[in-house]
Amino acid sequence: MNKCLLYLASLALTVSLSAASPAYAHNRHTIKSDAAQKAQSINESTSESRHSFYDKIQSIIKDYEAAHEPKAIAEPDSILGPAVATPQQCVHYLLEHNPDPRISVTPYQLVSYYYEEGKREGVRPDIAFAQALVETGYFRYTGTVHPDQNNYCGLGTTSAIVRGAYFPTSLIGVRAHIQHLLAYASVQMPKEPIVDPRYSLVRDAYGHRTLTTWQQLNGRWAVPGKTYGQNILRVYEAILKTKPQD
Repeated sequence: MNKCLLYLASLALTVSLSAASPAYAHNRHTIKSDAAQKAQSINESTSESRHSFYDKIQSIIKDYEAAHEPKAIAEPDSILGPAVATPQQCVHYLLEHNPDPRISVTPYQLVSYYYEEGKREGVRPDIAFAQALVETGYFRYTGTVHPDQNNYCGLGTTSAIVRGAYFPTSLIGVRAHIQHLLAYASVQMPKEPIVDPRYSLVRDAYGHRTLTTWQQLNGRWAVPGKTYGQNILRVYEAILKTKPQD
């Protein structure tokens, strides 16, 4: 019994001396340090997982909202608004009625100008193109304006002998057309530099007043033009019925 107690006391003394030694202290520090690093690593991993999960949720919500975002709806006879007819329908309709339009660019390029300029200024590009078809006789130019003027809406043509405005390129001609429509329909300034020579004339005359429909252009854009807006809308409705081939 005494030998057993003596052995246990000796063992306890050995453990006590080991714990008090520098090597033991270092080992304990190392173990604690490793444990702390592992705990930090787990925390960082957990945090990253939470952020990753949060980002995924936000991405799902964003995609859903984009897919279900209410789209602007254009009134059937409004001057301002998004297009309803497609560029392909516009081109197809033109070539059906005039396979050889007298324009300085391809029909596809000209229509793309209308959609780019119209979208920028908030003007209906599909109906603006229908107006160009009415004004130019489907780009046959049988009236006062000549093809080299790049004038697609009779800007400045005030009589049978006054040809009106000239524009250096098709793009500028389309821009002037869209800006002239904007002058009637909005008090907002164009986003591009003004190339419509009659923009200020319209704005000064109308002040805070605006026109909202194509029929309201009757007797204003064209004189007497009692059915001017209605004719444009008839052409537009025909464009809508066009079914381009793939």
